[in-house]
Amino acid sequence: MTEVRRPITDPTAMRALAHPARLAILNRLQSEGPATATDVAEVVGVTPSAASYHLRMLAKYGFTEDAPPRGDGRERLWRATPGGVTISPNPDDRPEVRTAKDLLIKAVRDQAAEEVTRALDNFDREPPEWREASVLNRAVLLVDAEEMKRLGEQIDELLAPYRIASRDRAQAPAGARIAEAQVSLFPRVERRPHGIPRE
Repeated sequence: MTEVRRPITDPTAMRALAHPARLAILNRLQSEGPATATDVAEVVGVTPSAASYHLRMLAKYGFTEDAPPRGDGRERLWRATPGGVTISPNPDDRPEVRTAKDLLIKAVRDQAAEEVTRALDNFDREPPEWREASVLNRAVLLVDAEEMKRLGEQIDELLAPYRIASRDRAQAPAGARIAEAQVSLFPRVERRPHGIPRE
């Protein structure tokens, strides 16, 4: 199954999603499946009533929805809506749209940086096979725009079979666990000289 990602263009929805607790809740639902407000509250570090409010706000903008009940059905279960979202700045964006996109992109990047920091802090406690499989790589490329676009598409194709949204957990090998790939492809902006500071 291919994950369908929809672009977000509503600035109100982007500002709503940019809240750190909401991003963390959505990430929890996407990676571990349906949960109650109490379940996500424990992970995110907010009260269950605050988690319930954040879940309703996410649902208002189409990021979460009710999940089929479990057990006696007295608890309200939430899940992430199928597919993912994309946020891409566009030169034609209205100022309020561009501001909201920048805010959300920064919030997502900040959360991604936190995940890397948590992984590094835990690195020595990982089993050897996970330490050997981990890659924190930065490469400076010499490409034209078409090559960079094609490279992004190829990376996306490589990742597609492993995306948690589309992979059948029952078909994953024993020992499979949640992992994360962070990919950024962008043209570097020329650094302007700062000059030599005066002593």
